Amino acid sequence: MTLKKRLIKEQRVLLAIVIVVIVAAVSAINPRFIQVKNLITIFQQISVTGILTMAMSMLLIGGGIDLSIGNIMVLSGVVMASVIHSTGNTALAVAAGMAAGTLCGALNGVIIAKSKCIPLIITLGTSEMFYGMALTISGGRIMSFGGAFNAIGKTKLFQIFPVMLLVLAAMVVLSYILMNRTKFGRRIVAIGGNEKNAFLSGINIVRYKVILYGIAGLFCSVAAIIFSARIDSITANAGAGYETSALTAAIIGGVTFDGGKGTISGAFLGCVLMGVISNAMNILQVETYIQTIITGAIIVCAVVLSNINNIRRR
Repeated sequence: MTLKKRLIKEQRVLLAIVIVVIVAAVSAINPRFIQVKNLITIFQQISVTGILTMAMSMLLIGGGIDLSIGNIMVLSGVVMASVIHSTGNTALAVAAGMAAGTLCGALNGVIIAKSKCIPLIITLGTSEMFYGMALTISGGRIMSFGGAFNAIGKTKLFQIFPVMLLVLAAMVVLSYILMNRTKFGRRIVAIGGNEKNAFLSGINIVRYKVILYGIAGLFCSVAAIIFSARIDSITANAGAGYETSALTAAIIGGVTFDGGKGTISGAFLGCVLMGVISNAMNILQVETYIQTIITGAIIVCAVVLSNINNIRRR
């Protein structure tokens, strides 16, 4: 095993140890934290962020980034709510929402691949576009889904596990298969590692970037369904902060800004760690403004540690 692979593996092991230590420490203070009901609640709380983290991780590994994923999710949700209001057809609403999410992601991919501009800047701009579209469609109002997705939020497998957790698990597994078991994933890693070499080896850079961003948009639309299953309503500003949470979780999990590095499993562990910390602060009744400070500190530490790991890998 190469040094690079050992470092990545060790980071995942370290994350798992940190999660266990936090769970044990908080449980010693408040035994309610370790109860099955609360553990399931943690995964419910990270269900939306978890799916978006998978999208962000695939993009980062491919050498990209998308700061519009929160607003793509909202636009998909608003489209679904609008179709439900107009037709009452849930299946049609899901199809429309997924199409909207995929098209938004693909649009990002086309602009980035064709213009060769910095993805960070492009997606900042398109994020505002998608936000404006969501405002236009919703009229700035809260849009209800009329309980169309309540079954996903309320149905439980074996009377314990909510269906939304199965959706989250399915998206994580799908991300893993895409990136580790397909030619598509290998080529995305190659593009992220060295785009020039990937081009010289015959990989169609534009095509793969458009497909990758389109898949990320599709993931955002699935996140919108889970969001609606939890809240049963959506507003144009509901996606604020999700891109930051997804990016933070991915970086904590060992995915880097350099491209071609990181794992889906590590990114998911990063998301779990964020969820555990957030839930622990709530259980311990840490005041909201203190939670904000701690969250900001975690983001800074994640970026610093990611940079340190990059230096060690060179």
